[in-house]
Amino acid sequence: MTTEAQATLNDVNLAAVGALVEAIQADPAKAKTTWSAHVTWNGAFRSAAKIRTFDPVPSDEPPALGGSDQAPNPVEQLLGALGNCLAVGYAANATVAGIGLDELTIDLKGDIDLHVFLGLAEGHAGFDSITATVRLKSTADPEAIAALHEKVRNSSPVGHTLGSAVPVTITAV
Repeated sequence: MTTEAQATLNDVNLAAVGALVEAIQADPAKAKTTWSAHVTWNGAFRSAAKIRTFDPVPSDEPPALGGSDQAPNPVEQLLGALGNCLAVGYAANATVAGIGLDELTIDLKGDIDLHVFLGLAEGHAGFDSITATVRLKSTADPEAIAALHEKVRNSSPVGHTLGSAVPVTITAV
């Protein structure tokens, strides 16, 4: 049973997460979800992604890539998506384990060779590698933190997507 202290640990709504777990355990089909975004080009290298009911998320390229630097570019947003996904994983799993988080930061870096993107070569156009450095402050014992880290690494949807060959279909109509 969840105590009041656990329900508010790390500002995570454990009741909502628990209700989702129970609903999926009762009906496994509820675990299958679909997420979507609608992107509109706004001229030059600017575009915006409309996701659910939120304000559009802008995208642009830095001047060195021909953009006007009005927003993060898509690969930066991808790194941000991984970092945000990991942060959710740490908050959720720490809370379930009764671990208080005092501070959590995640620094991400990725390496891309622009030859393919610029049409100067054929091959892999994406990241060659991505590193995430997690800095977590907690009074929990080191073994609990190590177990938390392993749990998050093994359950991050964005991390798994980036680390796996995921079929991508791009259709022009």
